[in-house]
Amino acid sequence: MTAARQTAMSPDEALQKLKDGNARFVRGEELNRDYSAQVEATAEGQYPFAMVLGCVDSRAPAELLFDVGFGDIFKARVAGNFVNDDVPGSIEFATRVAGAPLILVMGHTSCGAVKGACENVQLGHVSSLVNEIRPSVEAVTPEGETCSASNAELVDKVAAHNVDRTIAEIRNESAIIAELEAAGEVKIVGAMYDISTGVVQFYE
Repeated sequence: MTAARQTAMSPDEALQKLKDGNARFVRGEELNRDYSAQVEATAEGQYPFAMVLGCVDSRAPAELLFDVGFGDIFKARVAGNFVNDDVPGSIEFATRVAGAPLILVMGHTSCGAVKGACENVQLGHVSSLVNEIRPSVEAVTPEGETCSASNAELVDKVAAHNVDRTIAEIRNESAIIAELEAAGEVKIVGAMYDISTGVVQFYE
């Protein structure tokens, strides 16, 4: 990705690049890349077209899922893909400073952090991330029922709701991002990755 290409790319074009990349990944038709050459080419600068906020889950590596190379996307990863104190600054850097026109918040199926939130696990610093996700547990769990980690359908509904809440928090926490979005310079999109199929479902 060059500076000129990044500058000319609209948020919708950036989103389409992620969609096309995931489609190639699912089909097993990833592009051939010379990573050594990409390391050299990006040594003097980077011009990513997207910022991806995802979970730390080892089964959800963004570069592979979207079939992109060195210098193509920024990543912020935290268990449960929520906004903590540091994430807004990283997203502002990726967009306002570095020029990425797309923010993607991506949750995934069978998320361990979400399961922990369903069970309200309290363990060291895990407790703080569980507490961040609990509002989605409470919003999605039917009245009179409890959210169990063994209820796969409910866990995934909580994960999807958590993506929506995270997007809302990004807008609320960052006036810079809200202004960029209002001006049409940046688009914020949610997504869910299915760990059993490799398919990323985008919410627009």
